[in-house]
Amino acid sequence: MDILKVKNLRKTYHTKKNEILAVEDFSLNLKQGEFVAIVGPSGCGKSTILSILCGLDKASSGKIEIDKNLKFGYMLQGDNLFDWRNIYKNCLLGLELENNLTKENINYVNKLLDTYGLKEFKKAYPNNLSGGMRQRVSLIRTLATKPDILFLDEPFSALDYQTRLAVSDDVYQIIKKEKKSAIMITHDISEAISMADRIIVLTKRPSKIKNIYEIKLTNRSTPIQNRKAKEFAYYYDKIWKDIDYHV
Repeated sequence: MDILKVKNLRKTYHTKKNEILAVEDFSLNLKQGEFVAIVGPSGCGKSTILSILCGLDKASSGKIEIDKNLKFGYMLQGDNLFDWRNIYKNCLLGLELENNLTKENINYVNKLLDTYGLKEFKKAYPNNLSGGMRQRVSLIRTLATKPDILFLDEPFSALDYQTRLAVSDDVYQIIKKEKKSAIMITHDISEAISMADRIIVLTKRPSKIKNIYEIKLTNRSTPIQNRKAKEFAYYYDKIWKDIDYHV
């Protein structure tokens, strides 16, 4: 079932001298429980699309259909944790802003922290945690408000390579276990193939859809294991050529 429908999205920015067409004719249907990755050249408009979808920016034209009862969660490039609040208080922040600190929601946050390896760190502060653990806290803070769709904007870009692999595994498994739908922006083709059910490849600006790939991997598992699938190199080569990184 489609829970988000985007049709012919267009975004134009106006300056004093001219107008800049950033996104043209972008369409997307997101299914319940689906993980979609969007890749493309730097500056092509990936983050602009994500900002429009989650309501931080407005489209110049086009149509977005979504059930008004569905909630969004937005995970940025940095973890954006508040250093003066401990891990537990950081995870409650979204609920505080919504004025929704019910017993049920507080219990849900405690369950997330306990389930995903942060039980012993509730009273710790962000500067005492590794980069990978901070990103896990950031995801739990996002999940605390019980969003139906997660928007992930380069969520692992600030991490070193080994930590990035481990955290992508953690985040993927949490999203799947919690049965969330997700749209992720990334520059990392390998990351996209290993995590996504479907990959949308964009052209350079003005951003249009160049290709869409349904990712079918033998013995699909965790992102780290998925990189070993026999089909992985095929998808990587195709997407690399689509993006045309050598230009």
